[in-house]
Amino acid sequence: MALKPGADLVSGRIGAAMGVDYEALLDLLRRDMAGAEPQYQPTHYWRQCARRLETDLAREGLERFRASPGPLTHFVPTYTFGALAGDRARLESITAGLHDALPLQDKLHRALDQFLDGQGQAEADYRVYRASCQERRPFVGAISESTVGAPVGQFEFSGRRYSRSMLNYLLGLNFAKTHIEDLCVNTVLEIGGGFGSLGEVLLGDDRNGTFYVDVDIPPTAVYATYYLGQVLGSSRVIDYARVREQEELDLGSLRRDGDAAVLPPWLLPRLTGHVDLFVNFISFQEMEPDVVQGYLGHVARLQARHVLLRNLAEGKEIAHTEEQLGVREPIRSEDYDRFLPDYDLVATNVFPFGYRTVDGYHSELRLYRRRSA
Repeated sequence: MALKPGADLVSGRIGAAMGVDYEALLDLLRRDMAGAEPQYQPTHYWRQCARRLETDLAREGLERFRASPGPLTHFVPTYTFGALAGDRARLESITAGLHDALPLQDKLHRALDQFLDGQGQAEADYRVYRASCQERRPFVGAISESTVGAPVGQFEFSGRRYSRSMLNYLLGLNFAKTHIEDLCVNTVLEIGGGFGSLGEVLLGDDRNGTFYVDVDIPPTAVYATYYLGQVLGSSRVIDYARVREQEELDLGSLRRDGDAAVLPPWLLPRLTGHVDLFVNFISFQEMEPDVVQGYLGHVARLQARHVLLRNLAEGKEIAHTEEQLGVREPIRSEDYDRFLPDYDLVATNVFPFGYRTVDGYHSELRLYRRRSA
């Protein structure tokens, strides 16, 4: 899949590219969100994140968003150790200091470099991904990530590029394929899709026949609209402005107009049709339980055949003050079973497809099948 060339963005403001005015799009989303029902607005965690992201977006623009502090902190995961992903000067200083402290130990220097910049962990995930690849739908064995957004923490293996975001999805899809003989991905709905990496993965192979819908709040929806527009071509990505006035959003009709759509949560009730696969990676753990239950109600209404989740089994940390980043009430593994009464749990996994954090939390994959499917 070739990268479509886009116009340069003006430094210091959001700007426009490929005929899309992203500043106007953000203003429209922000204005309409203020009038949306509370369950479709950001909860405590993301209210704070959204404010920080809007500040970053106004200062940094879109062209290098995958190297900007705000996105790197909130929705562009990297393998780089700790907060060093957004502070390359500090990373280089620490690396140089370790080299000076351990002279004449080139092999150890290389090992430390790979630990600090995350290459070792990225390669470990890449090995699991390659070992678990199967030549059937969804086809994910030939994908190589674009360089849109000037990513940091992107690594090349066997001549192809991968970031942590992309490898997270590749591992999740391969996990699902080990349990589902033919995982249909004709229509894929994701809530909280970050910058649209899953869409890039699935639309990267025409054999998948995928139409991808990413539902997200502003300003993250603007990042995803930009990213997918740059990767696919903006005419193939349906943005909020194109469908805002429509009373009904039939998935089949949307599919005829493009390959992907990026929509805000308050348009979810207007979606009609059927979904083959619903995905949420990481962002449900950052919401309140009643909001997640409401979203999964729409997933059930759209009769998603399969549901693939990746979230912390123990739940996100609790925010005890207005300023603290966290949730009011954490969601744990068993809550998803309760929120999906029409679905059977097919499998769960932390190793090798998920991840255990250094402080003992388990980023767990959960795969569900609709009983009538």
